[in-house]
Amino acid sequence: MTTEQSDATGDRADSDPAAATGETASGAKPKATKRRKAPKKDVPAGGASSDGTGTDGEAGTDSRIGGKAGKAGTDGKAGTDGKAGKDGKTAGDGKAGTDGRAATDKSATDKGATGSRAEAGRAGADGKGGEKPADPWTAFGPAPDPVLTRPRRVVRAVGRFLVHEWTLAAVAALALAVLMTWPTLRYPRYTLPQDYWDPSLQAWQMAWSGHILLTDPAQLWTSNTFFPEPWSFAFSDTLLGYAPAGMIGVGPGDALLRYNIMFVLAHALATFGAYALARQLGAGRIGGAVAGVSYAYAPWLLAQAGHLHIISNGGIPLALAMLARGHGWSLRHGYRPRRRHAGWAFAGWLVAAWQLSLGFGIGLPFAYLLAGVVLVSALLWFVRRRRVKRPFGWRLFLADLLGGLVFAAVGAMLAVPYFKVAELHPNAARTLGEIQLYSPPASGFFTAPAESRIWGGLHEGARAVLPWHPEMTLLPGFVLYALAAGGLFFSVWRVRHRIFLLAGVLVTMALAMGTRFLDGRFTYVPLFEHLPGWNGLRTPGRMMLWTTLLLGLLAAGAVTAFCARVRELAAERVPAWPGPWLRLATLVPLLLVLVEGLNVTPHPVVPQQPAVLRTVDGPMLVLPSSQNLDQPVMLWSTDRFQPMVNGGSGFTPNAQAQAREATVSFPDFGSVDYLRKLGVKNVVVLRDRLGGTPWEGMLDRPVDGLGVTREEVGDAVVFRL
Repeated sequence: MTTEQSDATGDRADSDPAAATGETASGAKPKATKRRKAPKKDVPAGGASSDGTGTDGEAGTDSRIGGKAGKAGTDGKAGTDGKAGKDGKTAGDGKAGTDGRAATDKSATDKGATGSRAEAGRAGADGKGGEKPADPWTAFGPAPDPVLTRPRRVVRAVGRFLVHEWTLAAVAALALAVLMTWPTLRYPRYTLPQDYWDPSLQAWQMAWSGHILLTDPAQLWTSNTFFPEPWSFAFSDTLLGYAPAGMIGVGPGDALLRYNIMFVLAHALATFGAYALARQLGAGRIGGAVAGVSYAYAPWLLAQAGHLHIISNGGIPLALAMLARGHGWSLRHGYRPRRRHAGWAFAGWLVAAWQLSLGFGIGLPFAYLLAGVVLVSALLWFVRRRRVKRPFGWRLFLADLLGGLVFAAVGAMLAVPYFKVAELHPNAARTLGEIQLYSPPASGFFTAPAESRIWGGLHEGARAVLPWHPEMTLLPGFVLYALAAGGLFFSVWRVRHRIFLLAGVLVTMALAMGTRFLDGRFTYVPLFEHLPGWNGLRTPGRMMLWTTLLLGLLAAGAVTAFCARVRELAAERVPAWPGPWLRLATLVPLLLVLVEGLNVTPHPVVPQQPAVLRTVDGPMLVLPSSQNLDQPVMLWSTDRFQPMVNGGSGFTPNAQAQAREATVSFPDFGSVDYLRKLGVKNVVVLRDRLGGTPWEGMLDRPVDGLGVTREEVGDAVVFRL
């Protein structure tokens, strides 16, 4: 059957007080908690009794109140008849039960009497069976209570913050990110993870957004690349949410450093966000760690190391955790109105808006998910409105209203440039043919990318049969599969919740297959044809992000139940020395998930910026030019951000394609005339990159009679038009 025991050592902060009363793995309470209820006239229900023996008949439930038998305050004499702990004669002058051990004395629990003076001296506030006799001189000169100075209060507050669960979780996520992405931070000003094509583009994106927001925010969407195209910053996902980082530093070196730091931080945020979500839903600490690590370091994500907008997914689970916390809801404990908090709900909406600003590649499905959650919640409230009174409250309602408006406004403002691009560049629209090209088969769910240290070499043959393996190797981890499968049968989640999680896994897998599952007629194609913006997503396999998160939650439920069972076994052992070894066994699932996430991602050195690009003015064209060759050129322009025809994105604008075609014969009359009409003033030819390109041999052509000057600058040649 299911395991419903809470993580007693890890769940006190986020679980119900009722969950800390010692429930077993099957949901039943241990026998030691059985006791007679105190008369209602003496012990108020739901509140603390006058002698500190517990609340609502819960004396004796945790060995701190009333001992194992739980008889303190149950026989009508000790603690309930107004004598125990009140008349100053029993249990050490009214202190019986204050430390939860006074009632463990045999004479106090078996006889039910208030106890003799000798017994009162033994059952005291020190909880060790022998209170020191009171100092008679304190009656003449009682010691004043210590008053903490402001520095000591500050030190105490800082100490509490440093040892808080969330502080430790954040520090652990950062340290783990540095180790798991190593050697990203070894030479952060010279290398990039995986390759220097798309990462160079994204390093430029952060630099451009920070630069233009400080200098001329109105020109944000008309970048210095793809000259003279408008809205060129919206030719691909923008990472606009990282603009504050882009305001620090200038030039390619700082751009690389910034990119590598954000790459590591993105992994840390993904780990922390998934951990926070699992904890909020009711998982224990180790179960939450398994969810966080499996979400951030799933093997399939290693193939996405060159796509920072995909790696930057930590805002998704973090926003969901905040929204669940703000609404007082968890998967394990259900809806708890007393735990509602409007501030957390509003913060969740802000984090969701920030996540959306990093790009629509993964942000668009997230936006539709939130819209679906709001719609379903509204329908459920309408159906149950007579049974659930005031499920929100005005503060929470306003927080949701304002937060939802902020999220919608951010989404709308970001969508406008993309709709403009779709209008001006029909060739930018995705087709079902492209979706078919990038749709992975079912075998992709069991195939790891080459960057996986554990499975990369073993799965080389499986990758060879995939049409486009960088987007089709979708293994989330065999350990994660096993833990999630175990979570279907042994878990702290209720059965219906496990079924919902399993259904989510299957649905997201079907969507990740694109047109490979039933030709997509009932899965991906309807979304592609009817949901605004969905036709801009050309790689269905990235829906695996949601599959990984749901598998992680299933695994967290199983690991939490396993940890609870281990604690039970450790407590029952005699002698107790095997207990620590059993507890160490709870770390095995976490270690296995970590090992499966190890990588061998290459970190190539980025080509050094040619000195000529620090002096030549724009508008200019750098030759040779192509999708991949232009991406480092964009990075090199971060010194001055000169307007340039060059640029790389998810599609090639017609004007750029024409410019490349017209300049194959450069320098000649036709190409020079075309570039002058386009507005180009300088053409920079990189001599060492000409080999094997259509522009090879162009430097041997004369410029006589063209009105063009030629200048050698290092390894480059500048043609001034």
